[in-house]
Amino acid sequence: MSDALLQAFPSLQRNQSLARYTAARLGGPADYLYIAKDPTYTDIKRLLPKAWAHDMPVTVIGGGANILVSDAGIRGLVIVNRAARIEHCGTTVQTAAGTSLIHLARFCQEQGLGGMEWAIAVPGTVGGAVVNNAGAHGGDIASNLLRARIFEPGNTNWMAAKELDYAYRHSLLKSRADRRFFVLEAEFALQRTDRDSVGAKMANNNAYRRRTQPPGASLGSIFKNPPEDFAGRLIEAAGLKGERMGGVQISPRHANFFVNLGGTATARDYWQLVLLVQERVKRATGVTLELEVQLLGDW
Repeated sequence: MSDALLQAFPSLQRNQSLARYTAARLGGPADYLYIAKDPTYTDIKRLLPKAWAHDMPVTVIGGGANILVSDAGIRGLVIVNRAARIEHCGTTVQTAAGTSLIHLARFCQEQGLGGMEWAIAVPGTVGGAVVNNAGAHGGDIASNLLRARIFEPGNTNWMAAKELDYAYRHSLLKSRADRRFFVLEAEFALQRTDRDSVGAKMANNNAYRRRTQPPGASLGSIFKNPPEDFAGRLIEAAGLKGERMGGVQISPRHANFFVNLGGTATARDYWQLVLLVQERVKRATGVTLELEVQLLGDW
């Protein structure tokens, strides 16, 4: 299977480090790595059925935020989705899944379309956001998504937003155990407004991010907010702000962000810090913090 894949897809790479493709700048190698750049996804529609037919595990990475890749890497095929495309007709915007959320937010501003202002500060892609119901500043994907086009074994179908069972950082796709799907594109319903108003909201969101979130390599929010509370508040109340494990630190600016300090930092450092926080917060408050980041690879 490996030789056949490499012959059929010359752009496929072997044993490539995933650190450069993750926001935390950490992670071991992928057995096979494919960088998707074509927004028609012609190669993806050929590559995935071959991998699925041979029961090869497939992992899709977008912007690399909200994922923690094991130091041991990821077995099977890893697809990094960089295929970007944006089109619009009136107040409807359609994008390829590899389009960055920040790029999409800027495009909407230029067109005088409101509804995606929250995305200006989110370092992810449309596909990842559709799967995870990404959000910030009171907005999320579910608020504006009309439908998403999903490629599966033997099928390519549009799924309406209401079919995706959206909830806080949850969707039907995220809960699927088999992971045999690929988000090709998404369609959004936005509102006509003026560019200055959209720009002002995005400027406020960016300013808030700079005030409250740390610079540097981080994964985004590590834990989901519990009902009626904030993970960062609970971590700070447990006295863990600034705590370090190896080369990773709980940010002194926002306790729900762990920052790669560089040098010797490893994914294991992140994981050990996660376990420490969960144990201390549980002991102090009785609350079990649930991960927002996704663990990928062998742990």
